[in-house]
Amino acid sequence: MEKVKTLIIGSGPAGYTAAIYASRSNLHPVLYRGLQPGGQLTTTTIIENFPGFKDGIDANELMNEMHQQALNVGADIRDGSIVKADLSKRPFIVEDERGNQIEANTLIIATGASAKYLGLADEEKYRGEGVSACATCDGFFYRKRVVAVVGGGDSACEEAMYLSGLAKKVYMIVRKPYLRAAEIMQKRVKEQENIEILFNTNTLGLFGENGVEGAHLVRHKGEVNEEEFDIAIDGFFLAIGHTPNTQIFGNQLELDEQGFIVTKPKSTATSVEGVYAVGDVADPIYRQGVVAAGSGAMAAIEAERFLQEKKEK
Repeated sequence: MEKVKTLIIGSGPAGYTAAIYASRSNLHPVLYRGLQPGGQLTTTTIIENFPGFKDGIDANELMNEMHQQALNVGADIRDGSIVKADLSKRPFIVEDERGNQIEANTLIIATGASAKYLGLADEEKYRGEGVSACATCDGFFYRKRVVAVVGGGDSACEEAMYLSGLAKKVYMIVRKPYLRAAEIMQKRVKEQENIEILFNTNTLGLFGENGVEGAHLVRHKGEVNEEEFDIAIDGFFLAIGHTPNTQIFGNQLELDEQGFIVTKPKSTATSVEGVYAVGDVADPIYRQGVVAAGSGAMAAIEAERFLQEKKEK
């Protein structure tokens, strides 16, 4: 069985940064890229809020640069996914989709989170052309334009408030007849002049020749007063939550009520000694590439110190 000091699962900004730091600390990390090499960032186009690129940078180019940098400093980067993990004792035993088993002294989980979508074919059709699951990432492109936010919880209200400072008008498409957000968030949204809340409303589809130009909606779906109508929009933002990619770890790690991995304060350490969680899989709050990258650096430093203490470096 192959033995490694540090195994990294996932290849977004968190995973690649962990690989860079771990390589430079002589931990000889092995990184599995997973089903979405480059992580969620690769579903966007230009990134303008990652430091160091005054004119922005194409998301795929940024992730390719990180990939190459990790290779250049000695990381062993592999295509494929880890499909099983036994964290009951250290060294941890993991298995990839080809059945290869690896014994890892430390494990850095950077598997990310998947945005929840409505399941409309148009969401895929217009992804990166008006459809987004991150207002903080993409809102800048919709200055003085009209956008819609789907959802009625705290995240949706936060996204709507953020976008209201950029966009000319923000529609909130809310399935229920009320908002589920905290009272203070509800109050802010309802008092914001350029936010219009469409209660009891579902999205049927999107339309547009060159990207999103509007949405087909239905009010009071399935009821006697059902009414279909269209709104003209330039951007369609999903804010119905994220699902952290923790399936392979079962009940082996402490998770919060949303399923995100719980880490110790000011640390990336999880409930299992020697296991670290970085990026969106442990972050329901910020979900930013630069924050993920920072946590990857933290995890590699913590893993190196842990191995030093155990005299396993």
